[in-house]
Amino acid sequence: MTAALTETERTALLPAMGETGWGAIPDRDAIRKIWKFRNFSEAWGFMCRAALVAEKLNHHPEWLNVYNVVDVTLTTHDCDALSMLDIDLARKLDTLAAGAEVQRDHSEPVECLCKLHASH
Repeated sequence: MTAALTETERTALLPAMGETGWGAIPDRDAIRKIWKFRNFSEAWGFMCRAALVAEKLNHHPEWLNVYNVVDVTLTTHDCDALSMLDIDLARKLDTLAAGAEVQRDHSEPVECLCKLHASH
């Protein structure tokens, strides 16, 4: 079974994750990040590359894709908490998504390009 992050690990690791756009989820020991890509193809390409990394780590994200937006939540279900698996996967996802816009305010509704195209 995978171990949950210790308080020392949390103090050392989570602030840096927050600086890159990962945020805590209320009422859950999990982190979330929302990326906006230029189009659906870029979003899908990111998800394909991310799936290969997740499979290699045997640690799979919870995610949602709507057109150019990919919304990812990470937690380790084995320990029902954040673990080093989440930190490792988050870092790898950040590398894969380099250049994508990050929506840092998770309280705002996520707007994908399909809504913008539909209004024109």
